[in-house]
Amino acid sequence: MDSISADVDKPHAVLVPFPAQGHVTPMLKLGKILHCRGFHITFVNSEFNHRRLLRSRGAGALDGLPDFRFATIPDGLPQSDADATQDVPPLCRSTMETCLPHFRSLLAELNAAPGAPPVTCVVGDDVMSFTLDAAREIGVPCALFWTASACGYMGYRHYRALRDRGIFPLKEEQLTNGFLDTPVDWAPGLSKHMRLKDFPSFIRSTDPDEYMFHFALKVTERLADADAAILNTFDELEQAALDEMRATMLPPTTPIHTIGPLALLAEEIVPPGGALDALGSNLWKEDTTCFAWLDGREPGSVVFVNYGSVTVMSNAELVEFAWGLASSGHDFLWIIRPDLVNGDAAVLPPEFVEAVEGRGMLASWCPQEAVLRHEAVGVFLTHSGWNSTVESICGGVPMLCWPFFAEQQTNCRYQCTEWGVAMEIGHDVRREAVAEKIREAMGGEKGREMRRRAVEWRETAVRATRPGGRSYANLDKLITDVLLSGAKSR
Repeated sequence: MDSISADVDKPHAVLVPFPAQGHVTPMLKLGKILHCRGFHITFVNSEFNHRRLLRSRGAGALDGLPDFRFATIPDGLPQSDADATQDVPPLCRSTMETCLPHFRSLLAELNAAPGAPPVTCVVGDDVMSFTLDAAREIGVPCALFWTASACGYMGYRHYRALRDRGIFPLKEEQLTNGFLDTPVDWAPGLSKHMRLKDFPSFIRSTDPDEYMFHFALKVTERLADADAAILNTFDELEQAALDEMRATMLPPTTPIHTIGPLALLAEEIVPPGGALDALGSNLWKEDTTCFAWLDGREPGSVVFVNYGSVTVMSNAELVEFAWGLASSGHDFLWIIRPDLVNGDAAVLPPEFVEAVEGRGMLASWCPQEAVLRHEAVGVFLTHSGWNSTVESICGGVPMLCWPFFAEQQTNCRYQCTEWGVAMEIGHDVRREAVAEKIREAMGGEKGREMRRRAVEWRETAVRATRPGGRSYANLDKLITDVLLSGAKSR
């Protein structure tokens, strides 16, 4: 009876990620951290992702622990069992329009469950801002987690200025005539190296009613209504953007808590090897044979290629990347998701497979964070998603960037011009350019400088997430000032 009573007295945090890999991964890390700090956790996946996780990780993967439970709500899209990332715009529209009643019902069920503590706080993905409405209804605090970069957030918040200045919507010819190369030095909080094409990609539309433009503006402005804003970054990395967020974008009632990189903070707080540590978030089945292959390679000799969980390309682009890798002369580990090629299966020429025999490995998915910490990896060819960016910094690994959509363009610009850890591969993929960039990143003077800067940023990130560091202190403040306030009032 004492243990049951003790659990009922715990603070109970309900965590709701947007149902895409890049959002689920950091939210689960945060859930584990909060669990280690004494919270009962309910982690809410979409029904679609729940089924995918069971397929990728096994039938018992979501059984959870007595005080770390998994729950589901529907995402509102038609029933599907496809093992693929859902199309982002329909998913954004559907979650915004249909999820609130389902989440409201879930909170009622959790509060009525015998032997479990009542809900005392909600942590919602900022893209799932309906969580804020539901938390208000039951009178508990709600922190919203912006899982992308601070510079990406600022890019979205300047959408209103882009519209007011008549830049958005674009004219048809401006998509191709070089207009997007126009420098932008008037946006407070953003790099002075910004160009129009470095803003999050939803401005690249001729439609004044472009749904994702208005959706992104709405959810980023909604962050101001939360009891706290959580970011998976560290102050030293994005100081100017964070200062502007605090000064003009968010009111004092929405304090910003930078608690990243979450991968390093979780390492510090979550005991390794236990049942909690084993809870995973990969929506594809992981291929761990790549580690034996990496173990046989020289330190810093391998190009790691992974375009993330959402990026799609044409088979022609895939082939150009393939021959660029082959021509570079370097060993490589290439992750090719089943749904990487738009509308079709990825098909690589037999000649390519022959040409790279013995020095190239292809895999369908992998534990990326661990791969980027492997000493054999010398450079990361990436889409510049925020999780991938932060994981690369945590590994001290420089990057080659091929941004695809959303704020990946903004991240890429910062990686190249502000942080000095990357070079960009042009959007118009050509095998010769890919090979040249790889060779420069792996063995050239620019590559050596990128590697030096990447190691420096890793050291700064480690300091931020250790006791005495800013991110570590910000976590304590988030818990004490915001997440526990509902339990105290109870």
